Amino acid sequence: MPCHRCGARQTDPVRGASPWRRGVRAGEQVLVCPECQKDRDWTADLARCASCGSARLVRVLGNTQCKDCGAEDQVAPEKPGAPETAPESRSGITTLSEDVHAALERHFGQRTD
Repeated sequence: MPCHRCGARQTDPVRGASPWRRGVRAGEQVLVCPECQKDRDWTADLARCASCGSARLVRVLGNTQCKDCGAEDQVAPEKPGAPETAPESRSGITTLSEDVHAALERHFGQRTD
């Protein structure tokens, strides 16, 4: 599953805890890469727990659970105007080549050929 903000794909994990973070957006579990977590408001577009306000939500077997208070299916409405997710192809799923192209564009910038 790619990062929902920039579309970067997870690489093979190293030992220890993953630097990627989970969240819930529009009723679906999403991942946020370490690079996007450097943004000050990286949790702004994620759903929050209606009980405690935490963005540390996960989807398990169709239910949303809060990792902080343990509440289930207690999700506050998301803020309107939240940033868009990573670009998607017409079928709704990005291809690996589209992901690679987007990553190269982010890293090297726009080429003017």
